[in-house]
Amino acid sequence: MGRRAAIDRGELARLVAEGWSVRELAAHFGVSESGVLQAKRAAGLVKPTLDHSRALPWKVARAHIQSGPATNLRNLSAAAQGRPPASERLNTALRWAQRLVDAGLDVSYDPEEGFRELPAEPGGQSHVAMVLAQAREALGIS
Repeated sequence: MGRRAAIDRGELARLVAEGWSVRELAAHFGVSESGVLQAKRAAGLVKPTLDHSRALPWKVARAHIQSGPATNLRNLSAAAQGRPPASERLNTALRWAQRLVDAGLDVSYDPEEGFRELPAEPGGQSHVAMVLAQAREALGIS
């Protein structure tokens, strides 16, 4: 069994900062892409993943994960966590959520049926309103 290739953390950090892809790094260091990802994690060069469980509290079926409501809720969640998506995606999510809030609507989810709009619970803050408020606060939008 051969010796594993060593990845110099300093050089790895410099190349990552220069924007090298995982594929380019793997070829440069003579390791697999998985090896590069492991090295990046070990060196603290991987951005922490976002947690969208508050925005999407349901177990969303694969068939619905890329639907408009799921995507908009994830984009608002990313904004609320300080990592907003591209401006066109963010604007779409903000407009979608504001339309629902203004109309007194909320969303619900069923694994068989998918997402649907329904009247918001009277007297309480809707789920969409809560996610929208968190995103707007993080973005500094009143």
